[in-house]
This record gives sequence, C-alpha cells and structure tokens, in this order.
Amino acid sequence: MGEFEKAKNQVAYVAAEKREGFHKPVQFLQQNPVSFPFLLDEDRSVTKAYGLYHGIGLDAINVAHPATLVINGGGIVRYIYRGSNQFDRAPVEPVLEAARKLKQ
Repeated sequence: MGEFEKAKNQVAYVAAEKREGFHKPVQFLQQNPVSFPFLLDEDRSVTKAYGLYHGIGLDAINVAHPATLVINGGGIVRYIYRGSNQFDRAPVEPVLEAARKLKQ
C-alpha cells in the first residue's frame, strides 16, 4: 500500500493539455491506465483558477506550472507547491506530511 493510501487520501492528476495534444494523453492513458482520477484541463480553467497557468516562458507555452496541491474534504487547499519550471517537482515528504495532517 502506498504512503498516500495509508494516509487515507485520494490522489488526482490534472494535465493542462488537449486530448490529442503534444503528449497524446488519451493514448497514454489507454496504454497506461491509472487507478486515480485524471482530468484533462483542456481550457486551462482549473490551472488558471489555482494560479498555475503558464502562458509563455523559456521552458513552456500555454500549459500549467508543475504543482502539487493537498486539498481537504471541504475543498480548501492546505498545501501547494508550484514548480518554478517544467522540471521542478514537489519534494515527497512535505506533501505526505500535509496529507497526514488532514486526518488529524
């Protein structure tokens, strides 16, 4: 059992990309099914709502900054990590700590 499941949390993934976009997410998911919700944010409304939209930069155009959010059952963001570039990802331990705190 994974650490997030042990903390009794649900994992979801949001990709700011068109169904048939550059990375072909629909094709990828057909070949690599996942056991958690996966949202294709084609109009970027979710990424814009969370302040993660990345219109243009040296490393990306019209996508989202990589980000990790921990959201409680009431929909309140309790932790957010916004990557500074397309290769910057959240360290796992602070994310797990925020997820563990949700059950307290």
